[in-house]
Amino acid sequence: MAKKPAKKTAAKKTAAKKPAAKKKAPAAAKKKTATKRKPNAAFMKPMTPSDSLAVIVGAKPLPRTEVTKKVWAYIKKNNLQDAKERRNINADDALKAIFGGKKTVSMFEMTKLINKHLS
Repeated sequence: MAKKPAKKTAAKKTAAKKPAAKKKAPAAAKKKTATKRKPNAAFMKPMTPSDSLAVIVGAKPLPRTEVTKKVWAYIKKNNLQDAKERRNINADDALKAIFGGKKTVSMFEMTKLINKHLS
Protein backbone atom coordinates (compact mmCIF):
# COMPACT_ATOMS: atom_id res chain seq x y z
CA MET A 1 0.00 0.00 0.00
CA ALA A 2 2.93 2.30 0.19
CA LYS A 3 2.95 2.63 -3.59
CA LYS A 4 -0.47 4.27 -3.83
CA PRO A 5 0.40 7.35 -1.72
CA ALA A 6 3.58 7.83 -3.76
CA LYS A 7 1.54 8.06 -6.97
CA LYS A 8 -0.75 10.69 -5.47
CA THR A 9 2.13 12.96 -4.50
CA ALA A 10 3.65 12.63 -7.96
CA ALA A 11 0.32 13.58 -9.54
CA LYS A 12 0.03 16.65 -7.32
CA LYS A 13 3.52 17.83 -8.29
CA THR A 14 2.82 17.71 -12.04
CA ALA A 15 -0.51 19.47 -11.63
CA ALA A 16 1.14 22.32 -9.71
CA LYS A 17 3.68 23.00 -12.49
CA LYS A 18 1.35 24.83 -14.91
CA PRO A 19 3.11 27.26 -17.22
CA ALA A 20 2.70 30.91 -16.21
CA ALA A 21 0.53 33.02 -18.49
CA LYS A 22 2.57 35.42 -20.62
CA LYS A 23 1.93 39.09 -19.94
CA LYS A 24 1.32 41.34 -22.91
CA ALA A 25 3.83 44.10 -23.49
CA PRO A 26 2.44 47.63 -23.05
CA ALA A 27 1.43 49.44 -26.23
CA ALA A 28 4.10 52.11 -25.72
CA ALA A 29 6.85 49.51 -25.77
CA LYS A 30 5.66 48.16 -29.12
CA LYS A 31 6.09 51.48 -30.95
CA LYS A 32 9.31 52.04 -32.80
CA THR A 33 11.17 54.99 -31.39
CA ALA A 34 13.98 54.83 -33.93
CA THR A 35 11.91 56.17 -36.87
CA LYS A 36 11.51 59.91 -36.64
CA ARG A 37 8.43 61.66 -38.00
CA LYS A 38 9.09 63.52 -41.23
CA PRO A 39 7.72 67.08 -41.56
CA ASN A 40 5.16 67.79 -44.25
CA ALA A 41 6.87 69.12 -47.39
CA ALA A 42 4.17 71.79 -47.88
CA PHE A 43 5.03 73.38 -44.52
CA MET A 44 8.75 73.27 -45.22
CA LYS A 45 8.56 74.91 -48.67
CA PRO A 46 10.08 78.41 -48.54
CA MET A 47 7.44 81.08 -49.12
CA THR A 48 8.04 84.75 -49.96
CA PRO A 49 6.40 87.14 -47.46
CA SER A 50 4.46 90.22 -48.61
CA ASP A 51 5.90 93.69 -47.98
CA SER A 52 3.79 94.20 -44.85
CA LEU A 53 4.82 90.82 -43.42
CA ALA A 54 8.47 91.38 -44.41
CA VAL A 55 8.61 94.24 -41.87
CA ILE A 56 8.29 91.62 -39.11
CA VAL A 57 9.93 88.44 -40.47
CA GLY A 58 12.33 89.75 -43.11
CA ALA A 59 12.18 89.74 -46.89
CA LYS A 60 13.90 86.42 -47.68
CA PRO A 61 11.79 83.30 -48.35
CA LEU A 62 11.00 81.22 -45.23
CA PRO A 63 8.97 78.08 -44.50
CA ARG A 64 5.54 78.72 -42.95
CA THR A 65 6.68 77.22 -39.66
CA GLU A 66 9.55 79.72 -39.39
CA VAL A 67 7.27 82.64 -40.31
CA THR A 68 4.91 81.69 -37.48
CA LYS A 69 7.83 81.39 -35.03
CA LYS A 70 9.14 84.84 -35.99
CA VAL A 71 5.70 86.44 -35.67
CA TRP A 72 5.32 84.91 -32.20
CA ALA A 73 8.77 86.17 -31.23
CA TYR A 74 7.71 89.66 -32.37
CA ILE A 75 4.46 89.42 -30.36
CA LYS A 76 6.27 88.33 -27.19
CA LYS A 77 9.07 90.89 -27.62
CA ASN A 78 6.56 93.76 -27.93
CA ASN A 79 4.17 92.33 -25.28
CA LEU A 80 1.21 92.22 -27.67
CA GLN A 81 -0.53 89.18 -26.18
CA ASP A 82 -3.70 90.21 -24.30
CA ALA A 83 -3.18 90.09 -20.53
CA LYS A 84 -6.65 88.80 -19.62
CA GLU A 85 -7.50 86.68 -22.67
CA ARG A 86 -4.16 85.04 -23.56
CA ARG A 87 -5.54 83.63 -26.82
CA ASN A 88 -5.93 87.12 -28.29
CA ILE A 89 -3.25 89.24 -29.92
CA ASN A 90 -3.47 93.04 -29.69
CA ALA A 91 -2.14 94.39 -32.99
CA ASP A 92 0.28 97.29 -33.27
CA ASP A 93 0.68 99.26 -36.53
CA ALA A 94 2.85 96.58 -38.18
CA LEU A 95 0.47 93.75 -37.28
CA LYS A 96 -2.69 95.70 -38.23
CA ALA A 97 -1.49 95.67 -41.84
CA ILE A 98 -1.23 91.86 -41.69
CA PHE A 99 -4.47 91.36 -39.74
CA GLY A 100 -6.52 93.35 -42.26
CA GLY A 101 -6.94 96.39 -39.99
CA LYS A 102 -8.29 94.39 -37.02
CA LYS A 103 -7.20 95.60 -33.60
CA THR A 104 -7.53 92.20 -31.85
CA VAL A 105 -7.19 88.74 -33.40
CA SER A 106 -7.29 85.26 -31.85
CA MET A 107 -4.16 83.16 -32.22
CA PHE A 108 -6.08 80.64 -34.35
CA GLU A 109 -7.26 83.33 -36.75
CA MET A 110 -3.76 84.82 -36.84
CA THR A 111 -2.22 81.91 -38.79
CA LYS A 112 -5.03 82.11 -41.36
CA LEU A 113 -4.39 85.83 -41.85
CA ILE A 114 -0.61 85.34 -42.07
CA ASN A 115 -0.98 82.69 -44.77
CA LYS A 116 -2.68 85.28 -47.01
CA HIS A 117 0.59 87.26 -46.98
CA LEU A 118 2.74 84.33 -48.17
CA SER A 119 3.26 83.45 -51.82
